[in-house]
Amino acid sequence: MRIVDAHQHFWKIGGPGHSWPDAEWPRIHRDFGPDDLRDEAGDLDLVGTVLVQSQPDDRDTDWMCATVGNDPLVRAIVGWVDFERADAAERIADLAGRDKLVGLRPMLQAIDDSNWILRDDIVPAIAAMIAHGLRFDALVQPRHLKSLRRFAVAWPDLPIVIDHGAKPFAATGELDPWRDDMTALAALPNIWCKLSGLRTEQAPGQQTDALRPYVAHILKVFGQRTMWGSDWPVLLHTGDSYGDWVRDTRALAGALNEAAEQRLFAGAAMQFYGLDA
Repeated sequence: MRIVDAHQHFWKIGGPGHSWPDAEWPRIHRDFGPDDLRDEAGDLDLVGTVLVQSQPDDRDTDWMCATVGNDPLVRAIVGWVDFERADAAERIADLAGRDKLVGLRPMLQAIDDSNWILRDDIVPAIAAMIAHGLRFDALVQPRHLKSLRRFAVAWPDLPIVIDHGAKPFAATGELDPWRDDMTALAALPNIWCKLSGLRTEQAPGQQTDALRPYVAHILKVFGQRTMWGSDWPVLLHTGDSYGDWVRDTRALAGALNEAAEQRLFAGAAMQFYGLDA
């Protein structure tokens, strides 16, 4: 099975703009680069990745574009921009001209205002994204989902992907209203979803099988607009390996035929991010 990982990170401790992870995250408090990912993937047929920003800092995005993003394993880069800056549109235009930069991700989970994406002062940035053909990675939590739907309706030409299944409350087994909100979002054709990051939302020691109702619902409502992502190396914080999440996802997804499995693990990410076969 060929894999195009829709969501992974690289960082350098003490690197440009890199303030996270700190020592409170001992399993991932070290440098991670392309060769580390190759080693971690082992015998899996990992043919490409989407490298996603991990720091709300222009320097991190510049570092990815200039260094680790040049590795042939990286097929696309999702960067960060301060959407509130007066010159955000100019910065976005500059980034859109860089090799492999295909999308942007404001770190919505770290913003207290759940309706931030509806603010008037970020309209020029969103318009610039559309003008330059960029995608929007939505790092959201359940509290954002209703405003995300309003945002997606307002910007139907903006391709949006929900990171980590919107981080449902898996630690407590809470399904609603997350389930209804995700169904409403999936009804919009410009919204996709990443099957990633769910293990990090579980309680310590919780079994992977407890994620089954979340995975089932994402696959049910998003269907072919669902893409697999590792969220590596953050995944390592849970004690899982890269291969563990591949294996567990296949088990949680149930009996997919070969075409559906290939769509989940490669095809959807390639289509959403505009990658060549």
